[in-house]
Amino acid sequence: MRIAVSGTGGMIGGRLVAALEGSGHEVLRLVRRESRAANEVRFAIVEREVEVAELEGADAVVHLGGYNIACRWNAERRNRIRDSRVQSTRLLAETLAAGSGLPRVLVCASAIGYYGDRGDELLTEESSVGAGFLAEVCRDWEAACEPARAAGVRVVNLRVGMVLDPSGGALKKLLLPFRLGVGGVVGNGRQYWSWIERDDVVGAIEHALATASLEGPVNAVAPDAPTNREFTKVLGRVLRRPTVFPLPAFAARIGLGQMADALLLASTRVKPAALERSGYAFRRPELEPALRGLLKAG
Repeated sequence: MRIAVSGTGGMIGGRLVAALEGSGHEVLRLVRRESRAANEVRFAIVEREVEVAELEGADAVVHLGGYNIACRWNAERRNRIRDSRVQSTRLLAETLAAGSGLPRVLVCASAIGYYGDRGDELLTEESSVGAGFLAEVCRDWEAACEPARAAGVRVVNLRVGMVLDPSGGALKKLLLPFRLGVGGVVGNGRQYWSWIERDDVVGAIEHALATASLEGPVNAVAPDAPTNREFTKVLGRVLRRPTVFPLPAFAARIGLGQMADALLLASTRVKPAALERSGYAFRRPELEPALRGLLKAG
């Protein structure tokens, strides 16, 4: 297939491109600057410029772009977080809908932030949208795909959990204090952290591209979500470090502001029901083997 991919410079995008090309697919990279190679397509969100002719030749599109949410939020950053997702997705969906050669499928990243803070409630793709900033962003992000869906494109909204990758994201931020022996539970430790290993994110995207029965929201998380306390014990065991220094909720809020409530203290217990029904085989479904593989600790 000829597959257009945005966010190819990100943590997942680069690995996805390598996997797709390794499987014999032709990859078109969506870039914000002027295209400089035959495999690049200009996709400038602010200028609302898309090289339509090149994009119309794609059999599938994967949209992974979005401003990093792992920062202290203020009004400007909240706007960038939202606009980088919603506006880019709407521009892409409208462009695809208006073109003469529709792709068969659009896989658009979303996040389990859609569900908000839900305690120990077991959440599937059928669960309702939650409350809060990230839930609102995810709701609007997914809705921005509607022009493509209405035009007949199969749309998959991949609701991604906490991606485990030592080179970036939450795991990278956790490793330093844990390796120094000052890691511990966050808040009361009872909140659920729904995670997924980086190669399973790539695998889930490839599966979504190839599986015609997958459409709409798809949770990209490992089958069993641990609590933060359980996650902490496993990471400490893998690193052979104590985990006796908790991060109280008030300290997390002082240091990280509203982001702490949304990403660290919120409880989101998510089940990958759609992936399991469609036969996806997780590469690393269990937390400890996943961490050991990633960190080469055993």
